[in-house]
Amino acid sequence: MSSAAPRPADQDHLWSVDEHLEDILATVRPLEPIELQLLDAQGCVLVEDVTVPVSLPPFDNSSMDGYAVRVADVAGASEEFPAVLDVVGDVAAGQAELLHVGPGQAARIMTGAPLPPGAETVVPVEWTDGGLGEGPVSGMRARSLAPEGAEGQVHVYRPAEARAHVRAQGSDVRAGDRALDAGTVLGPPQIALLAAIGRGTVRVRPRPRVVVMSTGSELVQPDEGLGTGQIYDSNSFALTAAARDAGAIAYRVGAVADDAETLRSTIEDQLVRADLMVTTGGVSVGAYDVVKEALSSVADEDEPGSGVDFRKLAMQPGKPQGFGSVGPDHTPLLALPGNPVSSYVSFELFVRPAIRTLMGLDDVHRPRTRATLTAKKALTSPKGRRQFLRGTYDDGCVSPVGGAGSHLVAALAQADALIVVPEDVESVEPGTEVEVVLLG
Repeated sequence: MSSAAPRPADQDHLWSVDEHLEDILATVRPLEPIELQLLDAQGCVLVEDVTVPVSLPPFDNSSMDGYAVRVADVAGASEEFPAVLDVVGDVAAGQAELLHVGPGQAARIMTGAPLPPGAETVVPVEWTDGGLGEGPVSGMRARSLAPEGAEGQVHVYRPAEARAHVRAQGSDVRAGDRALDAGTVLGPPQIALLAAIGRGTVRVRPRPRVVVMSTGSELVQPDEGLGTGQIYDSNSFALTAAARDAGAIAYRVGAVADDAETLRSTIEDQLVRADLMVTTGGVSVGAYDVVKEALSSVADEDEPGSGVDFRKLAMQPGKPQGFGSVGPDHTPLLALPGNPVSSYVSFELFVRPAIRTLMGLDDVHRPRTRATLTAKKALTSPKGRRQFLRGTYDDGCVSPVGGAGSHLVAALAQADALIVVPEDVESVEPGTEVEVVLLG
């Protein structure tokens, strides 16, 4: 994967949210296209227009179970004066040899079966006696139970117009039409279309492989007992799930202790399966914030611009951030703060757009809108910081959830939006229109 180099470090520079994101998106490059089997391509972005090689349907076929007939033979048919036709046999879906329907004749036809030569329309079986001579029926008896149903006579009680209940050849798409445009994300309906036109493989940008790891000697895996001073590792689960939600193939690595050498070797081991690496924790200014220590020696001396730049951003939560590249392939790495809310907000603002860029998508950002603030009191925000508060959005209104603390996971679980308070605003009164990032 090719990538540009991130901007050189400037320890005295307070980065804005926009500057940091711009640097990330200017560095990360879409993954190279590959040919994949259809099911392996689910969630991937198509890199070429796909043209229809064969019309859909490829032949005129019946949309009903019934009888293929000539229009003149059922004209004026009624229950009192039914049209009586000779049944010449069955036409089933996939049948290679077709019957010919002549004057006064009918062929019993199944849904999806080709319209036989000579037939002009299809009469649903419910408009007939099904060949039983006992008035209108609700359906056909299985051929295995009543093979004689394909012979004898059938009474038709209603007329049918030409090509009624017939799916015309090419009525879905015609040969030469464009089936899908480059840039399409392949979901189940798109994969169905590709299969229907005979495409077994497709050229796409693969889903990026994202490795997520959290750092901290205090972290314990769920289902294990907590010791003194220990907490459960939630960040790696949250970010792995978020990466998958963004479209990536995400791998979660168990929490790494606060040891620079252990962290460095873990990162080096994981590079083999990473198009993007995400760490959480250890990027602040504490004596045990080892991510900076570990990554300071990862830079390639022969490659200017490699390594990870640790920055301070004018935002809350999420002031400390790291970004750069590691390893021989210059794999992008984003180092996020360790507080759960800071970590998740940072992911939404910076990591998700990076993942979507790797996928080759044009629109990499969460949707944004304007909403009226519904709150019991004014929201306060530190001057010079862009604040992102958790909220719930409903029909043009947004309400804050929980406080501004970056450790409040329970409040985060209730939020479906982020309320954006600009750097130059210190107070937002209820009823004010605010910008909202929609997370759902």
